[in-house]
Amino acid sequence: MKFVDEATIRVEAGKGGDGCLSFRREKFIPKGGPDGGDGGDGGSVFLLVDEGLNTLVDFRHSRLYRAKNGQSGAGRDRIGKKSDDLYIKVPSGSLIYDDDTDELIGDLVNDSEELLVAQGGFHGLGNARFKSSINRSPRQTTKGSIGESRNLRLELQVLADVGLLGIPNAGKSSFIRAVSSATPKVADYPFTTMYPNLGVVRVDIEKSFVIADIPGLIEGAADGTGLGIEFLKHLSRTNLLLHIVDASNDSEQVFKDIRTIETELKRYDEALFEKKRWLVLNKSDVLPTEMFDELIDALRLQLKYENKIFVISAVTKDGCKKLIYAIYEWIISQDKISE
Repeated sequence: MKFVDEATIRVEAGKGGDGCLSFRREKFIPKGGPDGGDGGDGGSVFLLVDEGLNTLVDFRHSRLYRAKNGQSGAGRDRIGKKSDDLYIKVPSGSLIYDDDTDELIGDLVNDSEELLVAQGGFHGLGNARFKSSINRSPRQTTKGSIGESRNLRLELQVLADVGLLGIPNAGKSSFIRAVSSATPKVADYPFTTMYPNLGVVRVDIEKSFVIADIPGLIEGAADGTGLGIEFLKHLSRTNLLLHIVDASNDSEQVFKDIRTIETELKRYDEALFEKKRWLVLNKSDVLPTEMFDELIDALRLQLKYENKIFVISAVTKDGCKKLIYAIYEWIISQDKISE
């Protein structure tokens, strides 16, 4: 299924049914009276979270969603039928904006969570409602009100605890394959990852966390070079970022790759740049241990890197277990802090 993370749609709630103008006319009853019933309410439009969805692709084909109108009232005090509400299913992690005002209407995360986006019209009143001691034969009714309509912009931000960053071919997809059951494409050419991938990492029974892998960034990504930075928004909900680096290159190239990611991250969003970020040096299977020790010392000295640094091999899985346990312990500690 094609991954789509943005879509615009129009929603229109139903109109309320009109009230009825009617007078009772029955044989052997000399004095009739008003008996016009009220109309029914128009259907409202709701967005409903369905955890079985992971893309907005359906909205590329269906852009107009219209709830039905309420039924008009009738004589003999018959009330018009209220229209059923319309529920539109969206994936978890959807941000809902008013496309005309750019106002954030809702952030839908939990399964079965609902959001009212267009209120149905209120029913009109029949003339029986206006009967009084001084107005025995009212001819007054009201029409049902028009339902709300809106142009909406839907943006999907995947839900994950950990996000992966890195230039193309740094080993992000290989890492997520090594620690989870996700099977993203892996190849020896750039941009094998074309859209975000999610993987569930099982640390132990009932102990797990979710990792998100996005396409690699290159210099100038903020200006649209490569695949650009359009997928960085999927890291906004993560608690921790893992910066995967190909350590098999010479130290100068490693430094350049690290600076490239940090620069593009900062240009995109200062808050994302300030998020907790660990450095993961990949490909320990091709270099001796002492070279990694020297590289880490250089990173601490030249780049003033103060966060945690891990050494792994996504191919042999060496160091991966230590890393995922460290991640899980950090996530647990953050949960305790928030409590």
